[in-house]
Amino acid sequence: MRVPRGPGLLALTAFSTSLMALSTAGRGEDLIPSSRIPDIETFMQIGYAGAPQMPREGGRLYFTSNSSGVSQIYRLDLTDRWPYQLTVFPEGVDFYSLSPTGDYLVAGVSRGGDENAQLWLIDARTGKADPLTASPEVRYGRAAWTNDGRSVIYRSNEANGKDFYLYRMDLRSRKAALLVRMEGWNDPGDVSDDDHWMVMTHWDSNTNSEMYLVDLAGSAPPRHLTPHEGHAVYAGAQFDAGATHLYLVSNANPDGVTRRARMTLADGALTFLDPENPWEVLSLGISPDRSLLGWTLNEDGYSRLYLQDLTTGASLPAPPVDGQVSGFLFTEDRTVIFGFSSPTRTADIWSWNWTLPQLEKLTHSTYAGIDPSLFSEPTLVRYPSFDGREIPAFLYLPPNRRPGEPVPFVVHMHGGPESQFRPAFIRHFQYLLLHGYGILAPNVRGSSGYGKAYMDLDNYKHRLDSVKDMKAGVDYLVQKGFAEPGKVAVKGGSYGGYMTMAGITEYPNLFAAAVNTVGITNFVTFLEKTADYRRSLREAEYGPLSDRPFLESISPLNKADRIETPLLVVHGENDPRVPVGEARQIAAAITAKGGVVDTLIFPDEGHGISKRKNSLVVYRRMVEFLDAHLKGGDGSGSE
Repeated sequence: MRVPRGPGLLALTAFSTSLMALSTAGRGEDLIPSSRIPDIETFMQIGYAGAPQMPREGGRLYFTSNSSGVSQIYRLDLTDRWPYQLTVFPEGVDFYSLSPTGDYLVAGVSRGGDENAQLWLIDARTGKADPLTASPEVRYGRAAWTNDGRSVIYRSNEANGKDFYLYRMDLRSRKAALLVRMEGWNDPGDVSDDDHWMVMTHWDSNTNSEMYLVDLAGSAPPRHLTPHEGHAVYAGAQFDAGATHLYLVSNANPDGVTRRARMTLADGALTFLDPENPWEVLSLGISPDRSLLGWTLNEDGYSRLYLQDLTTGASLPAPPVDGQVSGFLFTEDRTVIFGFSSPTRTADIWSWNWTLPQLEKLTHSTYAGIDPSLFSEPTLVRYPSFDGREIPAFLYLPPNRRPGEPVPFVVHMHGGPESQFRPAFIRHFQYLLLHGYGILAPNVRGSSGYGKAYMDLDNYKHRLDSVKDMKAGVDYLVQKGFAEPGKVAVKGGSYGGYMTMAGITEYPNLFAAAVNTVGITNFVTFLEKTADYRRSLREAEYGPLSDRPFLESISPLNKADRIETPLLVVHGENDPRVPVGEARQIAAAITAKGGVVDTLIFPDEGHGISKRKNSLVVYRRMVEFLDAHLKGGDGSGSE
C-alpha cells in the first residue's frame, strides 16, 4: 500500500491510522529464506471482499467474498460486525443487485464458466433462494430495481441469442414483459425516484455508446439523448433530485478524455464539470437522497475517490488512501462505503466519515498466515517504443535484489485490449517477487486510461504496433540492467493471451517461456465462433470478418512454425468469448512441428479460471514452468 494521502490524515483515530501504516521490517537482507516462504497454494488462499451494497436504512452491508473458494454473497450486520454467508451456490455468483428496500437481492448465477447467468431472487435476511429464470441457453444481465422494490429490469438475449433487449419482471407474479426492443447490447441504468424514468445505455462497441431515456409507464418510445458523430462513450448516468438533469461520464470532448458531465434533460445540453482534468473518470455514483456525488479518477493507474456536495457545490474531504478504490456507495449518515486494495493489501471494504473524520476497515480478509509486510510495491516507469512514444508500465522488483543485479523477469500483458493494468493486489505476483522474479506490466498503446487517442492507436491495421511496444519493454529491462537476454518470460490472459502468442511469433528469440491463458490464436476462427452477441463488438476493434487476409496476417496460428519458445496454454472448455478451439489448434500446431507445449484445459471453466481448486493447479504449474525455463530448475520448484 502506498503512503496514505490527504490533509485529514492527522485527524484520523489512532486505530484507523495503525490500519494504514505497514511495517517495512523484514525486507532486503533480513528477508526470510525462500525455503520458508509459503508455497503458491497458500498464496492463492488469500481472500478478498468487494462489491459493497447497502439498503437505504443502513445497518446491514452486503458484499462478495471468495472465503468459501468461489464468490458468494455475504451479509455483515454493522452492530455485531459478524459476517454471514448468504448464498451457497456451488459455483458462486457472477453479480448481484440489492433492492432499495433491502428485502431481496437478485443474483446472476452461471455454470461451468459459460456466462449464461440465470437470475435468482434471494431473501436478504435468510438467504432463501428462488429461481426467476431457467433458460440455460440464455444470458441474463444485472438487474436494476424500481424504487418500490416490486419489479426488476434486466437485459436478456432470449429473443434471438444475439441482441440484448430489456425486460421488466413483476416479482409478485413473476411475469416478464418486453420493455425495450433494440438491436445490440443494451444495459438498464438508474431509475428516477418516482419510478417514471430509467436511463438505458446502448453499446455499439467498447468505444461507442448511446444513452436513451426510457418511459417505464410505456407511454412513449425511448428518447435518444446523445446523438453524435464518430465514436464516443456516454455511461454511468445518475438522475439528480428533480430528475431534470443527469450526471454521467463521457469522452465526447476535444481531447477524448473521459470526464464528469451534467446533462439537461430538457434539451440534451452537456456540460463537462472538469474540462481541464487530465485523468479519466472510472466510475460515478450518487447518494440515495441525490445530494452527494462521488467519482473515481484513474490517476496514472491508481484509482482515487472524490466527493462533492451537490447542494452547495463544495468539494468534500476524500478518504486518505492510495491504491485502488472501487464499488462505493453513500449511507444516510454522510459516510461513504468503498472497496479498496493496493499492491500489498488484498481487497477489503472500508468506510469513510468525512465529518469526523474517521476511516475504518469493515471486512478483514484472510492472508492465509502470510505476513503482508513481505509484499512489494511497483514503480511507475515509462520507456520509449519504436516511434519514440513513451509507454507507461509498472515495474516490480524482488525485495532481495541487489542494486544492478539482473533477475529473471516476467512481462505481464493485460487483457482488453481496451483495458489497463492497474496495480491492485495480485497474489501470484507477490509469490514470484519473493522467489526472485521481477515483473513488468506495461500499458501498451490501445490501453484505456490515457484518453481516446491513445486507446485508438492499435485499432484494426495498427494491431502489431502494440506488439512492438511489448518488445520495447523487454529492451528497456535489458538496457537498464534489470534483466538479461534469455531470462525473460511473457504471460497474459484473454487479449493478453493473444499478445503473448504474438510476442513469441513476431519475435521468436525474445522470450524464454510463455503462458497463454484463454488467448486468441486465429482472429478468423475467433470471430466466427465467439458468442453471437459479442461478434460486432469485437469486429469494431480487430477488423471485420470480411477482411480475412488482414485477420489471417496478424493471427499467431499462421506463424506457428516460427515458435521456438516453450509454451503453457490454459483454457476453459466452456469459454463463450474465446472458444477453447483457439487453445487446441495452437497446441496441435506446435506439437506437429516438435515444439514444447503444455496444456491445461478445464471442463468446468469458461473465460478465465475462477474456482480455487483449478487456480491452484494453474499457478502451481505456471511456477514450475517458469522455474524450469528461467531458472534452469527441474520444474519442481513450487514449494
